[in-house]
Amino acid sequence: MNGNNPYAGAPGVVDAGRPEDVDLSVAQVRELRTAVAGIVSRTQAYLPEGYAVGSELSYGANGPQATVAVRPPAGRPVSAGFTPDEEDLESGLTDEDRDEVARGLAASAALQVMNTVGDGLTPTAR
Repeated sequence: MNGNNPYAGAPGVVDAGRPEDVDLSVAQVRELRTAVAGIVSRTQAYLPEGYAVGSELSYGANGPQATVAVRPPAGRPVSAGFTPDEEDLESGLTDEDRDEVARGLAASAALQVMNTVGDGLTPTAR
């Protein structure tokens, strides 16, 4: 069975499943945190009280990953995740990109509530 596994082989010989080491500078980490915090605050601005919005930064197989999630008062949570490439880390995320993600999350969260409660609900997103 090991022959069918891409991770098989002697340690140090087969690197099929190992992610590349990504070292972010302090400025790049700060920029990524600022971008994600901006998406969180913009998403909160589109939604009324009762919606919980949060974020998480992690390092996955493809490098740094950012996730912003919204838990609506009813229905399933929604999230948006992205893995910025080196160019995005250098130049930063544009305001248009941040607004697009925030609007999409707010709309998806409001839709979750509407689908859960039914047709008799007035839209909650502003």
